[in-house]
Amino acid sequence: MTASSPPSRLFAADALLPTGWTRDVLLAWDDRGALVQVQPGAARPAGVPAAAGPLVPGMPNLHSHAFQRGIGGLTEFRGSGEDSFWSWRSLMYRFALKLTPVQLEAIAYGLYVEMLEAGYTAVCEFHYVHHDADGRPYADDAELALAVMRAAQRAGIGLTLLPVLYQTSGFGAKPPGEGQRRFIRSTDSMLRLLERLKPLCEAQGAHAAAGGPAVRLGVAPHSLRAVPPEALRELLAGLDALDPTAPVHIHIAEQVQEVEDCLAWSGQRPVAWLLDHAPVDVRWCLVHATHMDAGEYRRAAASGAVAGLCPTTEANLGDGIFDLPRWTADGGAWGVGSDSHACVNAAEELMLLEYSQRLATRRRNVAADAQQPEVATAMTLAAVRGGAQAAGRHIAGLAPGQQADFVVLDAAHPALAGLVAPQQLAGHVFASHRTSAVHDVFVGGRTRVAAARHPDHDAAQAGFVAARRQLLQESPT
Repeated sequence: MTASSPPSRLFAADALLPTGWTRDVLLAWDDRGALVQVQPGAARPAGVPAAAGPLVPGMPNLHSHAFQRGIGGLTEFRGSGEDSFWSWRSLMYRFALKLTPVQLEAIAYGLYVEMLEAGYTAVCEFHYVHHDADGRPYADDAELALAVMRAAQRAGIGLTLLPVLYQTSGFGAKPPGEGQRRFIRSTDSMLRLLERLKPLCEAQGAHAAAGGPAVRLGVAPHSLRAVPPEALRELLAGLDALDPTAPVHIHIAEQVQEVEDCLAWSGQRPVAWLLDHAPVDVRWCLVHATHMDAGEYRRAAASGAVAGLCPTTEANLGDGIFDLPRWTADGGAWGVGSDSHACVNAAEELMLLEYSQRLATRRRNVAADAQQPEVATAMTLAAVRGGAQAAGRHIAGLAPGQQADFVVLDAAHPALAGLVAPQQLAGHVFASHRTSAVHDVFVGGRTRVAAARHPDHDAAQAGFVAARRQLLQESPT
């Protein structure tokens, strides 16, 4: 389409708008992929295609370490002693040390195609493998970040790129370990990287009309244990000079040991320390935030920050269970991510989040609310809102001015057939194989998945498999 082309259009008998389910909705979007019309109660115009089932907003994946998809299935054994997050991390480091730029791009590309087929339309990439295997910068310091950007563009998924500042191995500025050598940066070198990437991200966004997805640049201080206070202050000041609206993501309070170590170092719990020492607001995503006390829940929710919940990874690593009812009672925003990609499935994250709350509270439909008693509907709307906020992009659902990112569910799927739209979404989340009911996926108004399949599915997965085989031959876990 050229700049003067008429809007593209799609008719849906049922669509999930930010206000809830609506009948007979006509969507139209411009050549940059932005919605210009969302008209309920419309008649289907002649020649306008109809969706194959109910239309739901595309899900942002607010936390991803792409390369970790390559270790799926390799850490599910018990070594000597008690297995935990920390023993898993040692195995992950060994894998990361051998990764080449070509392998990273192949793994990320395969992963991003998987994400699209699973109902994700955007990803926040928490990118912390920066240097070569010896810990030296590449000739182009942005080489690995550019590999991630290329993978996202090839797959057609929206990207928020979050280069990670990582300096120490523990609270009190403990020196980094040998296994962390590819991650380490000075604050100045991180700010130079952001300056290098900013025009590239803006240029890719400016060419979205040519078929590439938009890219948003933010930053991620890895965690309080990895970024000392002075470095955190310098990073945030430099980021504000570059882009005062850029997203800021941080791992926090994921593990009980982290909380105990922070208390020993500062006399405060991690979230309380962060709220007292950093300007936490709506730009921030607090990834995991699993272990908070009542005061931290209340203060963090009031800050406007998004809680970045990764239920399948948190379960896989034995992190613990986030108290969603307390967070939402305090007005907190939240979204979901696939993190280490033990599972790549947007609906699966919602299902496990709800099931973990049922196990903890011994109640059902915990994440429903007075406005949306259908739990799958309530969770989808909340996760899309929170994910869009964390991504720093206009992807907050089916409304004018937002990007035309949406998923068409298969109304003929056995788990959905014969049901009304809210029940069909519930069937997708709780009663299907969760990817099997995804029919089509649109990003910026462009079809990325048709009839449940990405056009590059075979090539993307073959590249992923080849890269992982090569890495396992070099560095078996």
